[in-house]
Amino acid sequence: MSGSNRLSGLKARPKDTTVAEVRMVDEVGEARGFVDRSPRKKPGRKPSPRTHQLHPKVFPEIGEAIAAEAERLGITQGQLIEQMWALYSKQSRSHPHR
Repeated sequence: MSGSNRLSGLKARPKDTTVAEVRMVDEVGEARGFVDRSPRKKPGRKPSPRTHQLHPKVFPEIGEAIAAEAERLGITQGQLIEQMWALYSKQSRSHPHR
């Protein structure tokens, strides 16, 4: 028999496994130090819900003041603008004829 013919009679057959058998094998493997290393979650940064971008042109002193205030509050400039908009919206609803 030549080397290439020795394996010709072998066929791959799927194994019948039950959920209980798989669980038992997993428990034995974990007890011996084999653990599942598949990623638990998608790697990388989570997408931000803030997708709209603004590119306002403002005077330098206004831009510097906004940047300084955001820095002082520990938030981004976009978050500061969101807070300013919330205050503006609240005020304009309470005084609609201004």
